[in-house]
Amino acid sequence: QVQLVESGGGLVQPGGSLRLSCLVSTSISSLYWTAWYRQAPGKERELVAGITSGGSINYVDFVKDRFTISRENAENTVVLQMNSLKLEDTGVYYCNARPTVISNNYWGQGTQVTVSS
Repeated sequence: QVQLVESGGGLVQPGGSLRLSCLVSTSISSLYWTAWYRQAPGKERELVAGITSGGSINYVDFVKDRFTISRENAENTVVLQMNSLKLEDTGVYYCNARPTVISNNYWGQGTQVTVSS
């Protein structure tokens, strides 16, 4: 079992920044895949950014050059730095982890991000 606890969400104005953290209950250096997803109101959950144990990073087009995902192995934390936030970035952000390629996905409880003027 892998437990994930997100923090760092909140209310921010357009153009502002937030730093989301995901504390993982196991050594993240051993996890094949860790990622952030988001779910906007009335929409399905979608991938925002993911990073593998080998350091490969994927970003969806709508966050490229604005968001940065990273692993802080010593802290067992996955970080999503979000800059230049837009109204459409509003949603619940979920941390995701998959220990191996074929293992189950694990999810955190989510943290709310609201971008509003």
